[in-house]
Amino acid sequence: MADEIVQRKRRHLEVCLEDDVDFQTRTTGLEDVEIPYQALPELHRGDIDLDTTLLGRRLRAPFLIGAMTGGEERGGRINRALAEAAQRRGVGFMLGSQRIMLERSEARASFQVRDLAPDVLLVGNLGLAQFIAGYGVAEAERAVAEVGADALAVHCNPLQEAVQDGDVDFRDGRRRLAELATGLSVPLVVKEVGHGIGRHTARHLRGLKLGAVDVAGAGGTSWARVEQFVRHGRVAQPDLAEIGVPTARALIEVAGELPGIPRIASGGIRSGTDAARALLLGATAVAVARPLLEPALEGADAVVCWLDGFLDELRTVMFAAGAGDVATMRGLGLVGDHSAVGQGPARS
Repeated sequence: MADEIVQRKRRHLEVCLEDDVDFQTRTTGLEDVEIPYQALPELHRGDIDLDTTLLGRRLRAPFLIGAMTGGEERGGRINRALAEAAQRRGVGFMLGSQRIMLERSEARASFQVRDLAPDVLLVGNLGLAQFIAGYGVAEAERAVAEVGADALAVHCNPLQEAVQDGDVDFRDGRRRLAELATGLSVPLVVKEVGHGIGRHTARHLRGLKLGAVDVAGAGGTSWARVEQFVRHGRVAQPDLAEIGVPTARALIEVAGELPGIPRIASGGIRSGTDAARALLLGATAVAVARPLLEPALEGADAVVCWLDGFLDELRTVMFAAGAGDVATMRGLGLVGDHSAVGQGPARS
């Protein structure tokens, strides 16, 4: 099984680098969010403050490098480049699924990044399917302790699992999440992988002690599409690859069901303008994964260059909106009408 996981991780990287894995008919819905323009911002752009707090840790920008890989040699190089860049820019970093690390001791090194990122908000990552199949708090704590993580993300990915013919028993999932939420020594983050957490899922999460919800919405990378390339070499069932809750709609719906729980916006976040729109919808931070894959293969300098461009654009949007800090930018979204966000026509 461990060897199969390694091979699948290698194919995931190849497909994400070589094939068109974006949603074809769905967008994030963020394009519907109007940015309030202020012709008299009464600000100096150089004074824009991007600092924020997430999961009890200070970030120099509302940004996490999203979960990608690990468990094999190239994945280890990618993780170390990403971690070094995160340290240099003071942003967060979420590891890829650590299941292989728990089941294959030689895979642990590819997840070891604390030496390069001693001050970074580091989030571990395991799948809900593994907890349903028998993992418990002990395995979760081991995943956290072996990498020095500050929090643990548990990904809920039934569509991806079904398309890859993987773990498809998702019965009793809420109870297992509740056990983790009360038993873990670090904050718990519940996330999807790119098909979205919407109203009905958020309703199931009510009452759980959560550090954050990563909505991981539709509109960016479709993992149902990735898995079809991995399994068949083509997209054999294109309609399956288009299922999901768009990122903007997910942010709104999770806020309605889980007020007060921090929300991470991921899924199709491709620019600083996307990030600004997510902040207007109340996101605490955004997460970006696949666009950083190629820079990570080049090295930490390339990742830093990409981050600098992204954050520079975010500062410009905030300047133009008259928002001197992240909290003010979020507050500007309270005055807008977002009822139509994410409900517009799909990509033609």
